Amino acid sequence: MSSFTLLFLALLLVGSGLQLYLAWRHGRHVAAHRDAVPSAFVDRISLQEHQLAADYTTAKVRLELVGILWSSLLLLLWTLGGGLQWLDQRWDALELSPLWHGTGFMLSALLLMGLLDLPLSLYRTFVIEQRFGFNKSSWALWIGDLFKSTLLSLLIGVPLLLLVLWLMGNAGPLWWLWVWLVWSGFGLLMLWAYPAFIAPLFNKFSNLENPELESAIRDLLTRCGFAFQGVFVMDGSRRSSHGNAYFTGLGNNKRIVFYDTLLKALGQNEIVAVLAHELGHFRRKHVRQRMIIMFASSFLGLALLGWLSGQSWFFNDLGLTTPSLHGALMLFLLVVPVFTFFTQPLLAAHMRKHEFEADDFAAAQSDARDLIRALVKLYQDNASTLTPDPWYSAFHDSHPPAAVRIDHLSARIAP
Repeated sequence: MSSFTLLFLALLLVGSGLQLYLAWRHGRHVAAHRDAVPSAFVDRISLQEHQLAADYTTAKVRLELVGILWSSLLLLLWTLGGGLQWLDQRWDALELSPLWHGTGFMLSALLLMGLLDLPLSLYRTFVIEQRFGFNKSSWALWIGDLFKSTLLSLLIGVPLLLLVLWLMGNAGPLWWLWVWLVWSGFGLLMLWAYPAFIAPLFNKFSNLENPELESAIRDLLTRCGFAFQGVFVMDGSRRSSHGNAYFTGLGNNKRIVFYDTLLKALGQNEIVAVLAHELGHFRRKHVRQRMIIMFASSFLGLALLGWLSGQSWFFNDLGLTTPSLHGALMLFLLVVPVFTFFTQPLLAAHMRKHEFEADDFAAAQSDARDLIRALVKLYQDNASTLTPDPWYSAFHDSHPPAAVRIDHLSARIAP
């Protein structure tokens, strides 16, 4: 067994073991604090609501444990177990051109991987979410979403994949640079096109029909110097009772979207405070920073792929006996998470820093008490645990723990 194979196996074992340990810690920590509401929330959240959140979190942790083991097993089967090699041979027998061989191989591999993940997705939606009263999606709606998302992925993905594989085979030693430019441009195009052309395929968006709330929102946007194309309400209640709000779009094609479930749960001042938090991400240039990180990481990743695609050991040590550009791309997509998993705490800490900064902005533009009330209601409605395990949170959570976030906001309440 080669050194690189041993390294891959060691990192997979350590990474999967650490994920299992963190999930186990998280479940145990939440269960241990199930019978007492944290002091910061004792006057805001009932014991029954707290216990519901604990049970919901515990159920999700159990599924997460299964998912970690399942994904690790599948990764071994696809690589060292010969799954990719077997699939590549099936396409090779068709005697297609390298471009269509590679495209068919990639698409079939991704479709098979998606099918193998469906049981966990179904269990999450129709067992866990159903049991705790969050799932509102019917089987017909779920199947329709799956069909539309698969068809959309093919319509967009096949031309993109053909272009990428063509560049890999015809653009010379610096093909990875051209692929990076294409990928970056595609990402920007999707950010621009998503709100107007893609999101409406899955949800209905209507104009906000509350003149008083819309006026308050426009006042906030004007104070913050935020240009937008409109405030929209999304029918999130068709699929789930969870509430949310988000910005979408790029340049002048920016939209503000509220889930209808969120508008029903929050009062006007609370909605404005949530919006002020989201505006904080914009004003503190968090979106731009995240895009720069995304572009930089994809640049480094593709440069590395450009080098690895010429190394025979990269293929042989991961279960592919015949080197190919499409094989290099598929292997790279599969194994990179094994090597980058240990950077998650750094990225999560960076994201939590952004959340604190956005909260500070919201506290300056609105009343921090309104945002606190909104967050508490969202914790209640979404059954978010108030007692996450600190280690698990450090690896996985992009938002600060509830108690920490509330304390941070409380310190910014004007005397």
